[in-house]
Amino acid sequence: MRVFVTGATGWVGATVVTDLIAAGHQVLGLTRSDKGAKALTAAGAKVHRGSLADLDSLKSGAEQSDGVIHTAFNHDFSKFAENCAEDRRAIEAIGAVLEGSDRPLLVTSGVALLAPGRQATEEDVPPFNSPTYPRKSEAATAALVERGVRASTVRLAPSVHGHGDHGFVPRLIQIAREKGVSAYIGEGRNRWPAVHRLDAARVYRLALEHGAQAQPFHAIAEEGVPLKAIAEVIGRRLNIPVVSKTPEEAAEHFGWFAMFAGMDAPTSSVRTRAELDWKPEQPGLIADFDHPAYFA
Repeated sequence: MRVFVTGATGWVGATVVTDLIAAGHQVLGLTRSDKGAKALTAAGAKVHRGSLADLDSLKSGAEQSDGVIHTAFNHDFSKFAENCAEDRRAIEAIGAVLEGSDRPLLVTSGVALLAPGRQATEEDVPPFNSPTYPRKSEAATAALVERGVRASTVRLAPSVHGHGDHGFVPRLIQIAREKGVSAYIGEGRNRWPAVHRLDAARVYRLALEHGAQAQPFHAIAEEGVPLKAIAEVIGRRLNIPVVSKTPEEAAEHFGWFAMFAGMDAPTSSVRTRAELDWKPEQPGLIADFDHPAYFA
């Protein structure tokens, strides 16, 4: 297949590109920079200039392809609602091109708020759009499915890890360095689902090859890693105390990251594994980040 990939030079998208090419697919990768173009060319992909804000570039990329994988998203949380609206417009623009064809579309979503405090499954639906949850990825995808587009979502774990990671665990490491202690909240039993980015990339490819049927796929290798276990590795690696914070203290200690530090979102991927014959092969979160590369 000739696959159009948005976010093709991002943390997840770049790995998706590599995995697709290794499996024999051709990739048209979206980028807005010369640096991104060089990286895509080096990976063996063709370059498509544009951005999420340039809807014509998205439509053009989709028109040239047999399928689309949408991994791009602006993670600037200071304008989260605005970025969610941009994401919705991008999905709608791509879907308008694919409508009336059998060409598949995979849209990226997440599992963090599916079922707080209990194990989430592929059957769970995201919360309704609201000022506190303005992300519209799955709602926009569902609307396309109703119009006959062969679209689905890949839900990512909050921690998509690997050496070079700049997400949740590195943020905890940064806070621990700044504060001089590695903290968790309460008893630290709240759980983060996790997946190595190489394993996550394979979910996208397998889902695309299976036709992206109208159901979510969970790129979840570990159902839930306790925050205390993560904090203990950070404390040992940085040689600083590991401490518990009350919910009230957590707001000051973690700042804007307190909501994520307190997140309890265990998530299953049983159905995804069965449908795609997907078996995670990379190290788990603890084994992966208990390494000097994360603390350099």
